[in-house]
Amino acid sequence: MPTSLPSAQRDQRDASPAAALGAALLGFFVITLDALVVNVALPAIRDDLGGGMTGLQWVVDGYTLIFAALLLSAGALSDRVGARRAFGAGLAVFVAASAACGLAPGLGLLVAARLVQGAGAAVMMPSSLALIREAYTDPLKRGRAVALWAVGGAVASAAGPVAGGAASLISWRMIFFINLPVGAVTLVLLARTARSPRRKVPLDVIGQITAVLAMGALTFAAIEASADGFTAPRVWAAVVVTAAALAAFLVSQARGRHPMVPLDLLRSRTVVISAGAGFAFMAGFYGMVFLFSLYLQQLRGLSPLATGLAFVPMTVLSAFVNPLSARAAEKFGPRVPIAFGLYLMTAGLAVLAVVPSSTPTWLLAALMLPVGLGGPLAMPPTTTLLVNSVPAERTGTASGVFNTSRQLGGALAVAVFGALVADQTHFLSGLRISLIIAALVLFAAGTAALYLKPTPAAPADRHEPVPVQPRAEPASHTHSDTTKETNPWRPGRTTS
Repeated sequence: MPTSLPSAQRDQRDASPAAALGAALLGFFVITLDALVVNVALPAIRDDLGGGMTGLQWVVDGYTLIFAALLLSAGALSDRVGARRAFGAGLAVFVAASAACGLAPGLGLLVAARLVQGAGAAVMMPSSLALIREAYTDPLKRGRAVALWAVGGAVASAAGPVAGGAASLISWRMIFFINLPVGAVTLVLLARTARSPRRKVPLDVIGQITAVLAMGALTFAAIEASADGFTAPRVWAAVVVTAAALAAFLVSQARGRHPMVPLDLLRSRTVVISAGAGFAFMAGFYGMVFLFSLYLQQLRGLSPLATGLAFVPMTVLSAFVNPLSARAAEKFGPRVPIAFGLYLMTAGLAVLAVVPSSTPTWLLAALMLPVGLGGPLAMPPTTTLLVNSVPAERTGTASGVFNTSRQLGGALAVAVFGALVADQTHFLSGLRISLIIAALVLFAAGTAALYLKPTPAAPADRHEPVPVQPRAEPASHTHSDTTKETNPWRPGRTTS
């Protein structure tokens, strides 16, 4: 007579890697959607709730700022309580905050709800990658799973501008209610995933506080400069706070017993270049969407829906290219698609910066295509390279660092570019300067990607990765964690 299995064994038996991937994908979908869907709806929000450019910037950056600031601790939280539990908690907060955004009676409450939304998203993002890491043990399968995970962001990027424009025809509040049914489906999939292991990872309170202060003060300085100018006393005061908080953060990470960003992690060339590539991508892509959402409606008089449709060719192309990037990385190694994608975005933004103001809208949409092609070529192999370059117990921390750099890039782009286009009489010149800045950042990141370590050829009959050298105390974050990196593209070999 068969005996019943313990609950933990039943949980593992019934677990599905596909369900874990589906939950992670949908989570990434709503996170990305809410970073993009708001841009096209900004004029409608201003008409309904009031507020100038500064208020609109905070609607966008309130989400991305908290997202970026809390991602560092969220990675450690994911490791501490388990990826599945962290993801579920973050999703519940995110969905509840989405409902609050849709019901907000004023701009202040909308920004406050966006802050809570960002907190939920911060917990979801690193735990979603950790779910994939746990579900797929083979590096090649994991790379393809990460590429599919990235499709969630690509589809959200494609749907975001159009969904924002279409929803604005009814009410801008509808853009936030989209998250409710998606969140419900995600929770069902999450229930079918395996229980995640927990690790003793202390939370770094001092590091988190100083990180929030540094990022918040920097974003405040950039946004308020659009209203008061870059020489305003409170702008410079915010810059001083930024410098002091950053210095305190670095000291706490160097001397603290349990830093949330061990500085030896940043000695890995792969981690640093991956973070820089993520920052540049978000600054270029999200900055461009923010700028042209305002330009097409305020200067060209397009409706929200027509503005959203102008982004469709670029974003749809992104969705189709994403699954191909992992294959390209397997064939050519990560450096080729990463550098080529970032250079392609550089060229696209540079062309958009110099085209005459009389350029037809359909041609502007066509000129955005290199930006839509370059991003999905570069980001999936960058993400996979990062995930596979650190041992399992550091996946949440490393992905938190990576995604913090991404969100900080998007937040600073909106803040700085918004300041440059705040004066309507000089909107076009501010737009061109902003695009040139973004192109230069992407060019620098693409050049840095050329210095990623090459991947040696591997025997054809090798299919199992060499495990990371065991350590007596995996939670101590020794330097060996990052100086020996498992090669995600050629299983069975490592790079020094």
